[in-house]
Amino acid sequence: MRPAGRAFWTGFALWVAGGVSAAAAAGAVALYVIFGGAFDAAASTPHLPIVAWATHVTMIHSVRSRARAVVAPRAFTAAQVAAGAREYDQRCAACHGGPALARAAWAGGLTPTPPYLLDAARRWSAPELYWIVDNGVKMTAMPAWGEAESRDRIWEVVAFLEVLPRLSPGDYARMRGTTAPTAPDPLQASQPAPPTR
Repeated sequence: MRPAGRAFWTGFALWVAGGVSAAAAAGAVALYVIFGGAFDAAASTPHLPIVAWATHVTMIHSVRSRARAVVAPRAFTAAQVAAGAREYDQRCAACHGGPALARAAWAGGLTPTPPYLLDAARRWSAPELYWIVDNGVKMTAMPAWGEAESRDRIWEVVAFLEVLPRLSPGDYARMRGTTAPTAPDPLQASQPAPPTR
C-alpha cells in the first residue's frame, strides 16, 4: 500500500474510533440521566433554557407541519363565537386566563406554564389553533380535546380565539355572563385581526 493510501486509512480509522468514543460517551451520559436520577422531573423547577427553547421550537414546527391538512371554515358566525366563549370559559380560562382574568393560581405550578391566549390568533392560523385544541401538546398539561369534544365544538373554540384579541375586558365579561349568542356580528367576527406593530 502506498504511504498516501496508508495515511488515509489511518486517519479514517482514527476518525471512526473518535466517533464511536463520542457516541459511547453520549450514551453513558444518557443512561445516567435516565437511570441515575440526574433529570429533575419536578414541575416546580423550570426547564433549562436550552431545553425550553428546543421543545418550544420543535412544537411550533410540528404543529405547523401537521395543521397543513386542516381546512378551516371560510368564516365564523356570532353564534359560533358565543358558543366558543362558553366552552373557553368552562374548559380553558383556568389555565389560559382572559381579558382582565388571571389564570387559576394552580396553573402557575405547571411546567411549562400555560400561555395567555389573548394574542393566539395573531401567532397561529385557524387550522393550527384547531390542531392544537384537537390534539393537545405532549409534555404540557394541554389535553387533546378531540378525545371528548366534537369537531364543531372545537371549531367554536377556534372561532372565539379568533376574536379574542379584539375583545375588551368588558366584552369578555359580558360574554362570560350570558348564555345567549351576544358576540360581535358574524361579519366582524370573521374578519382577521389587525396586524401588530
